[in-house]
Amino acid sequence: MSENNSPERKEPFLRDASPEELEAAQAANEFDALIEAQAEVASLQAKNTELSDSYLRAKAETENARRRADDEVAKARKFALESFAESLLPVTDSLEASLAHQDATPEQIREGAEATLKQLKSALERNKVIEINPASGAKFDPHQHQAISMVPSEQEANTVVSVLQKGYLIADRVLRPALVTVAAAR
Repeated sequence: MSENNSPERKEPFLRDASPEELEAAQAANEFDALIEAQAEVASLQAKNTELSDSYLRAKAETENARRRADDEVAKARKFALESFAESLLPVTDSLEASLAHQDATPEQIREGAEATLKQLKSALERNKVIEINPASGAKFDPHQHQAISMVPSEQEANTVVSVLQKGYLIADRVLRPALVTVAAAR
């Protein structure tokens, strides 16, 4: 062994120590290590408590945000329906007024029905309900049209010959497809 690594060089005061003194020194070292370990445990417990609190707060915030979002969606649905119903009230008023008019002429009834239909179409458009009414000769679109029959025609095959019933879109989604007859292949 070199002189620098000898036990006497490292701890010269233990060179002449009695076994009791050596034992006391070892106990003191173990005590210091125990104190350090306890301090580290306390530090880790504090960090654990802090992280646990942060987790619980984040979880509560997430739950609150989800609950608020659910409430907003429910309110949006409720008020969207309310807005749509509100836009139909003038149509109802017009129909009731026309029925209350006992001695109306056929021309007045027709004018009233046309005005009421115009109100209804306006209410539908305000609420993003759009007609699907393909022109004769338009290409058949299975996403927006429903073919009722195929008929011989001078038109190109798979084009609309006539519309039997208009369809409707709501926010780019088909509410009801247009019922159409389609040109058969020649």
